[in-house]
Order: sequence, then structure tokens, then C-alpha cells
Amino acid sequence: MLRAILTLLAGGALAQALPLLLGPWLTRLYRPDEFGLYHLFAAVSANVAVVACARYEFALPLARDDDEAQALRTLCLRVLVAVVGLCSVGAVVWAAMMQAVWPLWLPASVAVLGWLSLATLSANRAQRFERLATARVLQWGGGAGLQVVAGLLHAGVQGLIVAPILAALAAVLALGRMGPARAVRAQWLAAARAHRSFPLLNTPHAFLGALQDTVAVGLIAASLGPAAAGAWGLSLRYLKAPATLVGGAVSQALYPRLAATGHVSLADRRLVLRTMALLGLMATPLALALWWAAPAAFAWAFGDQWRSAGELASALALYIGVHFVAAPLAVVTMAWQAQAWALRLALVGQLMFVAALAAGLAWGGLQTAGWAVSAAMVLYFGYYFFKLATWPVSSGAAVAATARSAT
Repeated sequence: MLRAILTLLAGGALAQALPLLLGPWLTRLYRPDEFGLYHLFAAVSANVAVVACARYEFALPLARDDDEAQALRTLCLRVLVAVVGLCSVGAVVWAAMMQAVWPLWLPASVAVLGWLSLATLSANRAQRFERLATARVLQWGGGAGLQVVAGLLHAGVQGLIVAPILAALAAVLALGRMGPARAVRAQWLAAARAHRSFPLLNTPHAFLGALQDTVAVGLIAASLGPAAAGAWGLSLRYLKAPATLVGGAVSQALYPRLAATGHVSLADRRLVLRTMALLGLMATPLALALWWAAPAAFAWAFGDQWRSAGELASALALYIGVHFVAAPLAVVTMAWQAQAWALRLALVGQLMFVAALAAGLAWGGLQTAGWAVSAAMVLYFGYYFFKLATWPVSSGAAVAATARSAT
């Protein structure tokens, strides 16, 4: 697991470094309101793409053999085609409402991101960690590089949107063949029934989690305008970069390890506890640095017009710290077959987030909203961490552990 994490971290570090380094250039090529519209599009696209395969791709590491994996891939592609078709209709309506062309890119974005998710989980099942690392570099680093090129060509909002789509397509190609994706009707229907907990429980969980970001951007844009939404989007893009880097690597290595046992063992729970403690040690200095230095750092890096984004980053420091720890742990409840519990808890957390954001915007603007979100999320994630740390061991695992200790 350590080797897998280090491989993914190496690729992820480069993938995150490129957009972070290019960020100051991007903020001088695009206006805050253009960033606001882009983040609105990206939030809606991610909201749909995260469930574009009905989350069946996340069942791939649990597939018992190659035939079942093949059936799951066929099922995912069929669902993806249907979702993209619905997105095409929605994109036309959205474009008419906005009186703009850029919403028409929605089906292309959803198609590529859904395909990328399926290819990523297929590579994860095959433990092709080097290809996964390469794909992350192409997706994130390539997206930022292409946005710079589009900015130099004065492409505006459409340049910000199209560049990540092309980069995600390159990432799909880098992951290589997923394996056969053909299965007869009976096979993929059987796979759909066997793993129905993913669309029934994990799909609403993932959709509502992404909807939180969509609602947040929409709420800020409606309350304070596109420029404020741009400040929110830029802040979270930078603040969540460490969690994306570390969390993606840790979760991709942790998930197959936990899923392989088929139950919750004492060793699995200890692994989760060790992972949580290590992530906490890494998150503490990150949160302190944001709280202390974010306003000056944002103004220096992006220009004084982005100082408000730095002040927001300071207010969100506590939230970013606990999110850094929580992000990789989302796969734990999938591996432990606790998706129903995770869905119920996530609904509570999302309501707390949106309520805190709305209250903060009403009371004092963007920075007050950041402090309110931080306070609410510390309470929520604190409970989440406690439950994972005290999760009951499966009876079969407990018996096996007792037998080992007796010998």
C-alpha cells in the first residue's frame, strides 16, 4: 500500500503543482466574473458526472472475477450514454435561459468525466498505479496549461470550460484499455442487481455531495454576483488542492485493501485509525498557515483584486483542515458496506453546510459565511471521525482475531 500511495502521490504532486503555479497567470488572463461563470459550469458538470455511471464503476474493485468486471463495465457505459443524452436536453434549456453558448458544452464534459471515472476504477482494479499517476498529471496539469493557452487567445469563459474537457480526454487515453466492455444482457442485469446498493445508496450520496458545491456557487452568485462566486471558486480550488492530492492517492490505495477482506476486521479498523491520525498531523500546519497568511498570500500571488479570496480562505481554514482528513475516508464506508449510514449522515452534513453558508451571507457577507461554514463542519466531521474510530468489528472478523490471539 505504501508503494502505491507514493506512486500516486508523485503523479498527484505534479498534477496539482502545475495548476497551482499557473494560477497567478490565469487570474491575470481572466476576470473574476469569468471565473465565477466557469465555476458554476464546473460545479453543475461535476454534479452530474459524479453519478453518470450510477456509481456502478465503484463496484469494480469488489467484482469477484473478470466476467463480473466486464459486465459492470458494459452496464456503466449503457448508463453513461443515457445520462449524456439527458444532459444534451438540459444543456439546450440552460443555454436558452442564460442566453449564452457555453452551457452547450455540458454533455461533452459529463461524457468525458464519466468515462474517466470508469477508466480510473478499471485501472484501480488492475492496480495500474503508474498509469493512474500519469492520468492525474494530464487531467489537472494539462487542464491548467490549456486554460493558459485559451486565455492568451482571449477565449473567455469557453476557454476555461473546454480546456479541462480536452485534458480529461487525454487522461482517459493515458489509462489505456479498460478490458472488454461487452457482456450479454443477462450478465449486466445480474451485475446491476448484485451491486444495486451503489445506485440506490451511493449515487444519491455522491450526487448530493456534489450538489453542495453547486448550491454554494449558485447561492453566492445570486447573493453577491459572479465576481464573489469567482472568489469562492478560486479559494476552494487552492484550498482543496492538498486534499485532492493526498486524498486521491490514499483513497485509491486504501479502498482495494479494505474491500479485499469482505468484512470489518480489527486490522482494517486499525489501518483506518492510523490513516486518520497521519492525515490529522498533516492537516494541522496547513490550517494554521491558511488562517495566518492567506489574505496577504492571495493578494501577492493573484493581485490585490483577489484579496477578498484570501480573507475567505482564512475564514475557511478550519473547514479545510477537517476536510483534508475526511476526503480520503469516503471509501471506507463503501468497503465496509455502510453506504446507507453514510448517506444519512451526509444529508445532515450538507444541510448544515448550506444553512451555515446562507446564514453567514445574510449576516455579514462572504467572510462571515466562511467562518460559519468552518464552525458547522468541525462539528460534523468530528462526529464522523468518532464513528469511524469506534466502528464495530464484524462478528466473523472478531472470531478470527480471537482465534489468532489464542494461538
